[in-house]
Amino acid sequence: MRYVLLLLLAGLLQACAPHTARAPVGDRSNGPLRIPASHTVRHGETLYSVAFLYGFEVSQVAAWNGLKPPYTIYKGQRLRLRPPARSATPAPPARTAHAAPDHRAPIPRSVPKPRPAPAAPTVSPSLPKTRAVAASQPKTTAPPAARAPAAAPAPPAQVARASQVMLSSDRLGWAWPAAGPLLRAYDGSSEGRKGISIGGSSGQPVLAAASGKVVYSGSGLGGYGRLIIIKHNKEFLSAYAHNRKLIANEGQWVEKGQEIALMGNSGTDRVQLHFEIRKLGKPVDPLQYLPKR
Repeated sequence: MRYVLLLLLAGLLQACAPHTARAPVGDRSNGPLRIPASHTVRHGETLYSVAFLYGFEVSQVAAWNGLKPPYTIYKGQRLRLRPPARSATPAPPARTAHAAPDHRAPIPRSVPKPRPAPAAPTVSPSLPKTRAVAASQPKTTAPPAARAPAAAPAPPAQVARASQVMLSSDRLGWAWPAAGPLLRAYDGSSEGRKGISIGGSSGQPVLAAASGKVVYSGSGLGGYGRLIIIKHNKEFLSAYAHNRKLIANEGQWVEKGQEIALMGNSGTDRVQLHFEIRKLGKPVDPLQYLPKR
């Protein structure tokens, strides 16, 4: 009986013990383990943030939902996260022997021979010869072509946006987004380590790693805190998470090295910058692109 009582007491103590706290989800960067069939848009989300969350390319999600640039979505909208099923093509009706079409070429009908054109009237001898020639021979000389107007100089706005053109992949010239120690390296085989973590102090500048357009600036993605996503070209995106303050706005063009946020600990348990590079929607090791320190 004493042994049984000890076992019951041990079980009771284990049940009453507090559960171990889960590790912070601030490092999660690869979306849910199981991708659902659809996603309901929440306030503040963009198509880029939804595609980023599930690890898809923006063009994929746009094609599945019939969206065209600038990819406007609205709160409550359901987005497909899988390609639509192809509709079955009905089989052509079977041909019967008596209904088989005749593939022989049709016999052309007899075409009447063209009648010869009437002879041109003779010029009256009473008319001057010069007038008759002018009446029977049309003018063939074309009027002189108008000179094309000179191209107008480009307006100042276009000149100012000349540096905002998406660069090719070999011209991006990546730079480190923050000065600080490397806290965590990329691990493609582990959950929640789809980027690198860079240490620093609260309020430290976070810089754009390459020139591009800000396609998301907000805190709508769980586990990332205050997040900025920059589109650099058709292949590459970069993400900057756990910021204390967001400086760059959606739709803004930023240059490499430009301050876009202030480092913080939003969505995590310590001050750090979680930095990712996505190629065609998939995470890649940022250390393969950043210059060696």
